[in-house]
Amino acid sequence: MSNAMLKGAAAIGLAAALAGCQAMGPPPMRGPVSQAPTAPTMNIEGEWLSTDGVATSRFVGGRFTTVANDTGNTISEGNYGRRGENVYEINGQSLLRQAPISFNCMMISATQLNCTAAAGNQFSLVRRQGMS
Repeated sequence: MSNAMLKGAAAIGLAAALAGCQAMGPPPMRGPVSQAPTAPTMNIEGEWLSTDGVATSRFVGGRFTTVANDTGNTISEGNYGRRGENVYEINGQSLLRQAPISFNCMMISATQLNCTAAAGNQFSLVRRQGMS
């Protein structure tokens, strides 16, 4: 894999990690009067695939790891946190470049996360099918 491809895979992997969102159902009904459901809360936790299929990121409990789909090797890892409604900040380390990485991602649906790296490059992650 070339250096440029590794950098792209690391960025995508991190983004995928950030992109692990889930939709939660409306709150339970209370009493005999039905209430209108509220909008689902989107959650990044789960597995996210880079749109080019190079890497998969897993977000669990504030930590993320990204693995290369061709080798299974971990290519980035770190932390993530919610910074606003459907906005997540991801910070970590590229294990390929031995350098810090940073992304801001916006969950635009329960299955898509759009991210911008600190360097300005943009990418999207999609929720891995069958994962929540």
